[in-house]
Amino acid sequence: MTNRIALALGLLILGALVTDVWVNESAASLFLAKKLADVIEYLAFWR
Repeated sequence: MTNRIALALGLLILGALVTDVWVNESAASLFLAKKLADVIEYLAFWR
């Protein structure tokens, strides 16, 4: 991955987070964080 691609992806993710905070008051970020915690717990069970 080149630096240009990494920078573009980083800016895209940052823009998505800022838009979520501005439009949805972080509802989508909170939903994804909860689902990530569920997946981590599920994977820990199968370890």
